[in-house]
Amino acid sequence: MGKYPIFLEMGGRRAVVIGGGAVAARKAGALLEAGARLVVVAEHIDEILGAVSRGAGVKLVKSRYEKSYLLGAAVVIAATNNTRLNRQIHKDCQELEILCNVVDEPELCDFFVPAVVKRGDLQIAVSTEGDCPAYSGHVRKKLERIFTAKHGEFLAELEEFRKRIIREIPEPDDRKALLGNLVDDNSFEYFVANGAEKWRAFASKLVSAWCEKTTAPPPDRAEQ
Repeated sequence: MGKYPIFLEMGGRRAVVIGGGAVAARKAGALLEAGARLVVVAEHIDEILGAVSRGAGVKLVKSRYEKSYLLGAAVVIAATNNTRLNRQIHKDCQELEILCNVVDEPELCDFFVPAVVKRGDLQIAVSTEGDCPAYSGHVRKKLERIFTAKHGEFLAELEEFRKRIIREIPEPDDRKALLGNLVDDNSFEYFVANGAEKWRAFASKLVSAWCEKTTAPPPDRAEQ
């Protein structure tokens, strides 16, 4: 069945990870990076998970699993080595209408965690719908060679000009056309070759010229 791909805003939202091993540690680290309020529930907290989970916004619960720990969560990740427990967690999440991911059991996942290439605010996610996560990782490595830190820096510059374009150009079609010129490969190559300062001058000139063109008064009909 097809999945609807989204990037979920987790800043300040409660996320619960059940499990205390290395897999749980990886999931906990990613949720922390996304800004979640993290709760980790496990009877035994391994050293690696303890290291990941120390800090603000993290609550470690050394306890057997209880359904009550799920309340208020936006997402839950079951990462225990107990299949029966993982299935119970999934069942409880279904009853509470909470999105659940059971590690290594695609049929018990409401969502999949993709392999991600992150370059600043640029994120490229790769998913196989749980069929073979290793292949997602393989594709991610290929993308990491194509998309560099420069792409993230370029995006940051583009965002500033996008704000200016929204302020200065009222027509959506004109905005779209101008942004199309700014985001294309030629523009990126100019950025890489000449640096951010010269690219800003280039982009500013392009925006100014577009503004002049779109705000110029129509020719007098009597002169046609």
